[in-house]
Amino acid sequence: MNYTIIDCHTHVYPDKIALRAVKSIGDFYGISMSLDGTVNTLLRVSTQAGVEKCLVHSAAVDGLHVHHINDFLIRTVEENKDHLIGFGTLHPDMEDPEKELKRILDAGLKGVKLHPDMQKFALDEQRAQKLYDICQGVCPMMFHTGDKRYHYSNPSMVPDILKKRPRLNVICAHFGGYSEWDSAAEYLANLPNAHVDTSSSFFALGAEKARQLIDLYGEDRVLFGSDYPMWNVKEEKETLLSLGLSEAALQKIFSANLLNLLNQ
Repeated sequence: MNYTIIDCHTHVYPDKIALRAVKSIGDFYGISMSLDGTVNTLLRVSTQAGVEKCLVHSAAVDGLHVHHINDFLIRTVEENKDHLIGFGTLHPDMEDPEKELKRILDAGLKGVKLHPDMQKFALDEQRAQKLYDICQGVCPMMFHTGDKRYHYSNPSMVPDILKKRPRLNVICAHFGGYSEWDSAAEYLANLPNAHVDTSSSFFALGAEKARQLIDLYGEDRVLFGSDYPMWNVKEEKETLLSLGLSEAALQKIFSANLLNLLNQ
């Protein structure tokens, strides 16, 4: 069966700072990284892997950098519109997030990415609630969720956010909880508006556990993501293909589920 493949979890940086940014991320997670984080390298390795499009996103570490990062993402997606989709960034401490959300959506970005561990706010903090309110019914959000070293992004906080906002669709990255996969599933498995992606998980889970999680969440709520430049896109794709999923499930996970979230 032929199916479109979209990598829903990738990061790119301006060429002049890409290597520094990649090193910083590698240091943060204690992972050796061989890819340089540039747009050109993403386009090259994803094309070689048979990936048709990539969803690129980033996170502003404070409110002052939101506009600048979004400008970069808008420009990058516009210059590569046949291959890239973009999510912008917001921050709880920024001024007028609703105005910025409208600006980035009008400019062609499709949603919002938050990384609480790097942005230094807890998902359930009061100051973050306004971000969920303005996105509900407007666009999907992606949360970095899970990291046993921090509390900021603990998946236990997601159910309350979504139960209060039934029209907010979120993608909880890393099978719902990086390094906290089992506890994440306990909190997220029964939330219909919580999706998960496969990024930065196969290396730790192994094939059997990854398949169990896909079966638990259901093929309609799982999205393929590599977390470029952290992992090799082709290897991540081949791992998913090795799990014995049906062709219909692969079509959903590789692209249909994301396109449904984006109303495309």
